[in-house]
Amino acid sequence: MTRTALRICPLCEATCGLTLTIDEADPVPHITAARGDADDVFSAGFVCPKGASFGELDNDPDRLTRPLVRRDGVLTEVGWDEAFATVAQRLGAVVAEHGGPSVGVYLGNPNAHTMAGALYPPLVIKALRTRNVFSASTLDQMPKQVALGLMFGNPFAFTVPDVDRTDHLVVIGANPMVSNGSLATAADFPGKLRALRKRGGRLTVIDPARTRTAALADRHLAPRPGTDGLLLLAVVHVLFDEDLVADDLGGIAEHVTGVETVRALAADFAPEAVADSCGVAAQDIRQLARDIAAAPSAAVYGRIGTSTVEFGTLGSWVVDVVNVLTGNLDRPGGVMFPLGPTAPAPRPPRPGRGFVTGRWHSRVSGYPEAASEFPAAALAEEIDTPGDGRIRALITIAGNPVLSAPDGDRLSKALDGVDFMLSIDPYLNETTRHADVILPPPPPSQCGHFDFALNNLAVRANARYSPPVFPLSDGRPDEAEILSRIALILYGMGPDADPALVDAQVIAATLAKETADPHSPVAGRDADELTAMLTGERGYERRLDMMLRLGPYGDAFGGRPGGLTLERLLAEPHGVDLGPLQPRLPGVLRTPSGKVELAPDALVAETARLRDGMRCGASEFVLIGRRHLRSNNSWMHNVPALAGGSNRCTLHIHPDDARRLGIGDDVDTAVVKGAGGEVVVPVEVTDTIRPGVVSLPHGWGHGLDGTRQRVAAGQPGVNVNQLNDGTLLDPLSGTAVLNGLPVTVSASA
Repeated sequence: MTRTALRICPLCEATCGLTLTIDEADPVPHITAARGDADDVFSAGFVCPKGASFGELDNDPDRLTRPLVRRDGVLTEVGWDEAFATVAQRLGAVVAEHGGPSVGVYLGNPNAHTMAGALYPPLVIKALRTRNVFSASTLDQMPKQVALGLMFGNPFAFTVPDVDRTDHLVVIGANPMVSNGSLATAADFPGKLRALRKRGGRLTVIDPARTRTAALADRHLAPRPGTDGLLLLAVVHVLFDEDLVADDLGGIAEHVTGVETVRALAADFAPEAVADSCGVAAQDIRQLARDIAAAPSAAVYGRIGTSTVEFGTLGSWVVDVVNVLTGNLDRPGGVMFPLGPTAPAPRPPRPGRGFVTGRWHSRVSGYPEAASEFPAAALAEEIDTPGDGRIRALITIAGNPVLSAPDGDRLSKALDGVDFMLSIDPYLNETTRHADVILPPPPPSQCGHFDFALNNLAVRANARYSPPVFPLSDGRPDEAEILSRIALILYGMGPDADPALVDAQVIAATLAKETADPHSPVAGRDADELTAMLTGERGYERRLDMMLRLGPYGDAFGGRPGGLTLERLLAEPHGVDLGPLQPRLPGVLRTPSGKVELAPDALVAETARLRDGMRCGASEFVLIGRRHLRSNNSWMHNVPALAGGSNRCTLHIHPDDARRLGIGDDVDTAVVKGAGGEVVVPVEVTDTIRPGVVSLPHGWGHGLDGTRQRVAAGQPGVNVNQLNDGTLLDPLSGTAVLNGLPVTVSASA
């Protein structure tokens, strides 16, 4: 007997709708197939290989099903009550002796893809009162957030390309044909690019490799890695030099300050002055500026290749400077500010407190915090460097920093030195093998799904909710309950406290604040009455219902009949389409001036640093990353359907470089050395990468002992981040330099 169920795919940022086929036969019902949901309001049937493998990932026999507790050095299966009691005893002892700030917390990428990962980790951090917070953000998008914070006063005011309406899309440091979009939630990005071309639009790609996206482009520029900021400042120079700045900045000039400061900054970055450093001809840079300015609408979209470089924050900033100057900020076809269904309902425009970094600094190297986080590259030194304030215990939630952060060897050794380590993770992987307790969440099919974070990045507003496909098995807690019980332990309520208290408290506090806010859609109403109106079988569903009702499209607890509620989403399982992006200035701004601050002091200073160093000589080779369609960081290499084929850990190198180094038919492996170590890796010689650049994918290195991921261990690859000693960071965001990293390459013996 079979049945079908609908599910939003949680495996990447595209958030596609799936139709699952379920075998109800004994002994255990399970998913046998996944295909695109043709009626999904957002993805309309699109599915990539990751989504099609949802059943394999959900059924993975290597997923942990019971907690593991270390006994006499060996991780041993125990019951849930014993596991939570162990956490209370061991973690409680560390907090009692050294205080909550002695506990570090690391949040991995999958936290953005689960309801529990979005809602509950902040409660654990708050209970600890710790500033030792680290995440995958400083290995990814933090430069973009810092740039947004400095310009708009809000590090979450993401500018997203309006790909469905733009006339000219400029993609820099991104490969959405493979990634399906990132910081731009767009199901079927490949289809959107083809639609752009079909309607007569233009696609320009700026990338040192001829990616699948670049192969589709009308124009492909291949700069030297790490020079995006230089190239874009030269574009800004041309906009002023050739009088291409849009009149009235496309209608938003009254909301923008700092234009003349930017004009002065760009004076030193003529295309002729930067061409040699960028490796792009001056005439090509000038033509790029002219093409963007001439388009009826244009959107410049930068991603990880722009972020994870030495001047990542500066490059991310100049992306939006170009959008502003060409009149393409906050307009259809340009870049716009999404408004997700659980975002706060809009309030009247007002100045804000702005955004600053460095409110506190790390203990060892003095790195400034950014968005309440320290650099992930600093985690090891904060553990293994003696002295007051060092990290004594660590909690990891869905993270594998031994593979994803620089110098995993040092971090691996450091983790053996903590007094206690707790991991909330479904796998025994390269990081969690060091834990004293592992608490595994159930498979995705046993949890509800709503994309809190990714809906705030969507290129078209929508709301979709997937209830659990299967009930929880064996009386095990879901991830929400696991994290709630950890929070209650840290608040001193013990391992047996009712986890429902956490959601009840959050709901009570939120509604008390909203009813007291004169600009809230429920101002002046009775909080207890509103609480009684909430629906949902689970605590996280009641919180979702509350957030939907209070949000910009919500029913305001009956005040706007027909608005969003959880009940409406359950009644419309293919989702609710909320329409295209809409202009939001000045309401989105939270700067002290109440305007777009186009020339923040920190970025003015960073521009001077770039100018002073732009003629520095480059190393013989620089390393960049590579994205695979059938992979997503380190956590999907254990799925058989996604292993092998093109999804391999190889070094891409240009034929001219390979020939010069003696790499070819007789020698097909290379030694790559960086400041943090070396790896020996198979080589793929390809003219899709520019000379002087080599490429390795991220997330590999599964050959370590003590893990339990058999498919991944069978094709371990090498850990590219071991080449990086973690000392080279973007100074404004603390993000590790993962692209444009100097390396040496030689033929292996």
